[in-house]
Amino acid sequence: MSRPLNVTDALCYLDDVKHQFAEKPEVYNRFLDIMKDFKSQQIDISGAIGRVSKLFHGNPPLIQGFNTFLPVGYRIDVSGDPLDPNTITVTTPQGTTTQTTTQSSNTPLSEDFKPGASEL
Repeated sequence: MSRPLNVTDALCYLDDVKHQFAEKPEVYNRFLDIMKDFKSQQIDISGAIGRVSKLFHGNPPLIQGFNTFLPVGYRIDVSGDPLDPNTITVTTPQGTTTQTTTQSSNTPLSEDFKPGASEL
């Protein structure tokens, strides 16, 4: 079951992202690419959550704000612990997991590996 997207909230969120990264338009463009990949089903909800949380690492309000786009049953909660600001809790219909927003060593922030893409 999906919930209808609140267009006003979505547009406000997009404005927040654009404003936050005014000096780094590539981050905003990367976010739009993630959203396009999700809409075209090249990535699933979990993939979108993972990519957005890593892209917005260090910016809890934007990570939490991504909930605007998630269907019923999915939720991101950012750790309130100042000693562990990089941890998020992701709730899905399958259960709850804890993840880190830090970039993994094998997934570059600037480019996600595509099937068939060669690694350097």
